[in-house]
Amino acid sequence: MFKGKSFATILILAFLCAGITVGETLDDNWNDYLHYTMIGRFDLAKGYAQAILQSNPDPVKLLALSRANPEGYALLLRVKDVAPDPELAELTGKICDYIEKGTLTRRADSAIIAGEVRRLSTTDRGWLMAVKRLREAGEYAVPFMLDALADNSRKAEFPNIIRALPHVGRDAIRPLAAGLQTTNIAVKDEIIKAMGKIGYPQSAPYLKYVVERDASAALRASAQASLKQIDPAVLRAPAALLFYQLAEKYYYHSESLAPAEDADFANVWFWDVTAGRPVREEVDRAYFYELMAMRCCEWALRADPGLGKAIGLWIAAFFKAESAGLEMPAYFGRGHADALVYATTAGVEYLHQALARAVKDKNAYVALGVVEALATTAGEKSLLYRIGPEQPLVGALSFESRPVRYSAAIAIAAAGPKDNFPQSKLVARILAEALSRAPEAAEDQGLWNQQIADSYALRAAKVMLSLAESRNLVIDLSLAQGALVGAIDDMNPEIQILTGRTLAHLASPNAQRAIAAMALSENNSLEVRVAAFESLASSAKLNANMLVDQMLDGIYALISSTATDEGLRSAAAAAYGALNLPSEKVKDLILDQAKS
Repeated sequence: MFKGKSFATILILAFLCAGITVGETLDDNWNDYLHYTMIGRFDLAKGYAQAILQSNPDPVKLLALSRANPEGYALLLRVKDVAPDPELAELTGKICDYIEKGTLTRRADSAIIAGEVRRLSTTDRGWLMAVKRLREAGEYAVPFMLDALADNSRKAEFPNIIRALPHVGRDAIRPLAAGLQTTNIAVKDEIIKAMGKIGYPQSAPYLKYVVERDASAALRASAQASLKQIDPAVLRAPAALLFYQLAEKYYYHSESLAPAEDADFANVWFWDVTAGRPVREEVDRAYFYELMAMRCCEWALRADPGLGKAIGLWIAAFFKAESAGLEMPAYFGRGHADALVYATTAGVEYLHQALARAVKDKNAYVALGVVEALATTAGEKSLLYRIGPEQPLVGALSFESRPVRYSAAIAIAAAGPKDNFPQSKLVARILAEALSRAPEAAEDQGLWNQQIADSYALRAAKVMLSLAESRNLVIDLSLAQGALVGAIDDMNPEIQILTGRTLAHLASPNAQRAIAAMALSENNSLEVRVAAFESLASSAKLNANMLVDQMLDGIYALISSTATDEGLRSAAAAAYGALNLPSEKVKDLILDQAKS
């Protein structure tokens, strides 16, 4: 294989031997690049491709060159996809990126769009060419066309603009929907008619909202007529339900709602009251659908504040948007609360709706967010809420991703359930699993690391102690005894102490002996050993002595030694006394200190 410098040297020599030099203009380099690619001289084609890229080409100019030679452009796309020469394919991909950027730049160029809107009122051929360009501009064309319709000094142009507006096509619907908030009745009527002629179902909820809410009888009639063009059946459905259904389609990334593909961002459209026109906010494509789902839910609630399921979907969509790992868009504003704040504020009914959806979709991020919200706010009855035959939180106990399972188990345990339910044993086993810190698995979808594992272990330890201290009869902690005993050697002293206090409530010799082992181990800190002796004392009071003689002798040795720390000695003595040992054991302690 040639090194980079060697290859470059050979490439230059090849140019010189062939009597070929890199062109002086973008046109020259483009034509030679296509020519040598077409005849299979990839070694030479790569030189011209590099020359194009090094010239920092104008994307719009490259776009024009590609459109002037569609066969050549099609060849380049094949080179990029098939990669007969990997290096040429990579260079070609970069050139294609420039061309796509040129497409977007031309689409969004305000001067070009405004000129094309005026061109609609020149000649028949001019109208046809302008419509073609405005269709290419798509959603970007709509504000300029509406501006013209709102300008009474351009009345002569209105018929041509009105005739062209539906030809912009599906991409026009989102800015047109925002434009329905105009107070200009004439412009609003044309928007309504255009949406009907475009004929896509995503216009239906906005038009039905006009039918239900607009003060103008003429506009309500116009909206009804447009709805009949789209689908007469939707006239029987309320606007709120239509918005909710559209929100679900966005939530599940319906292909018919996809943004234009020539940019790495998408546009969310709003009505600017001050400017009197639709304006766009660029958002990352990674959460465009979720943001639109949220907006549709908001419109559903405007149409019917009682449509509670729109709240559940809005919460799910917000959590799903956050899963992209990006900052929320600028239009959220500074200080906008995160999804968890809204979720904890919402009622449990809506949270369970969102959770049921997440469990069904196997969406770990949404499920985890909702479960954490439930854990914060809900009591026993709320946590075991039913939606039809399903209990969403109970369903989350069987979720593939561990954080969801762990959070669900912790939430149920923290509520201190009083009534038995079939999955109570599963809760105990999941708490034990969380305490044991299992390694990351594939199903955890990036929601797991050592820090998260440590956090869940501590949370599990805390909630198990709460269950033990409240003497909960539903969650059987004896099923978690193995994990609790294992945790006496945990690296986190807080978990050791919590575990010891929990084990004190288990009527088991192994539990009590594990506490004693923790108290006697010189590897543990003084704080942990003192706490362990306190737990041993509690265990002895609750369950009597279950220790072996070797352990008792170890405790006795600590108490009788003058080298033992005073605090540790005192705690050991209290535990020794709580064990209520036979007189033979106690008399040694008395006689050992007696003077002859």
